[in-house]
Amino acid sequence: MPNLPKSTRLRYVLAAAVLPLALAACTDNSAPAATGPIKVSSTNDVCSLSSSSTKSGNVTFAIQNDGDQVTEFYLLAEDGLRIIGEVENIGPGLTRNLVLTAPAGKYTTACKPGMQGEGIRSAFEITESGSQAAVDTNMKALTDTATAQYLAYVKDQTEQLLAGTKEFAAAYAAGDAAKARDLYAATRMHWERIEPVAESFGDLDPKLDAREADLAPGEEWTGWHRAEKDLFPPAGFTALTAPERETLAAQLVADTEDLAGRTRTVELTADKLGNGAKELLDEVATGKVTGEEEIWSHTDLWDFQANVDGARIAFENLKPVLEQKNPELAASLEGKFAALQAELTQHARGDGFVYYDELTPEQVQKLASLVDALGEPLSNLTAAVVL
Repeated sequence: MPNLPKSTRLRYVLAAAVLPLALAACTDNSAPAATGPIKVSSTNDVCSLSSSSTKSGNVTFAIQNDGDQVTEFYLLAEDGLRIIGEVENIGPGLTRNLVLTAPAGKYTTACKPGMQGEGIRSAFEITESGSQAAVDTNMKALTDTATAQYLAYVKDQTEQLLAGTKEFAAAYAAGDAAKARDLYAATRMHWERIEPVAESFGDLDPKLDAREADLAPGEEWTGWHRAEKDLFPPAGFTALTAPERETLAAQLVADTEDLAGRTRTVELTADKLGNGAKELLDEVATGKVTGEEEIWSHTDLWDFQANVDGARIAFENLKPVLEQKNPELAASLEGKFAALQAELTQHARGDGFVYYDELTPEQVQKLASLVDALGEPLSNLTAAVVL
């Protein structure tokens, strides 16, 4: 296969086993749990919390924007992907509160100055208060929360995709092939995590993600996979010229900016969320586990992980509904997601994964069988939560 640097800048490889690290100033993790509102100061390069922990139950974050850019604040699950709650559009000098109910566990907080990229993150812990929150039996409220959380997740992933795409495109256009190869798989993960939503924009999907084998006669080829072929060229391939690379890079950024604008107006329902989870697993079964998606870079397992991430986040958002309507299915899905993740983790290497062409047929078959085992109960998710 083409020479690909073994180190990548993948930020969140193992969705089930990430330990978020502070990217800027944060609080002392040994500080006692907060007993009142947690004060958050967001500047252009610092996200400072008055405490790194609090008690379970009702939790309030008071976010003060002490910078000169519009900011937003997130409380995420420990994996740094699933969004528990968020407040956006906090202008300079303003304070807004995030109020939510959260159980004991490990979490991630993030300020996002400029509302772009992954933000300034740090670990946060909620310890057991001893009082049990009442179980919400209002199905509409639970499904509304699930879709709102997933929409926030889509927005977050799109913002990270846009920031990563700009960095990738700058390196690619400048002829820095080594850096562009290093960024390729990690950046594409943000696309793969929200693929059903991205694909809902029928004109943008082929512009950004069309494979050469899927092109119609005479169709212009743009997007990630055209850059992939140029960066990981097969024998006999004629490299793109510098002007061609610059044009392709500019188009990639423009189309991603278009995608980011459109995802801000996406509307989701519980059935779309459940169906989207199944679509993501179908993407794994038909493209990633077969090695057809990344035919030149062989970075299919990065895409595989990202699709599984997206399906799992949709399931976990809907889990409070499912646990009341069909607890057996909820338990089955949780176990099968864990089994698939455990097997995928076996192929992790450093910040990424082994390349697809390094897998044995037996390893591919095991992954495929676990995908199939998850696919059957996942196909019942939508009906279970909407009927």
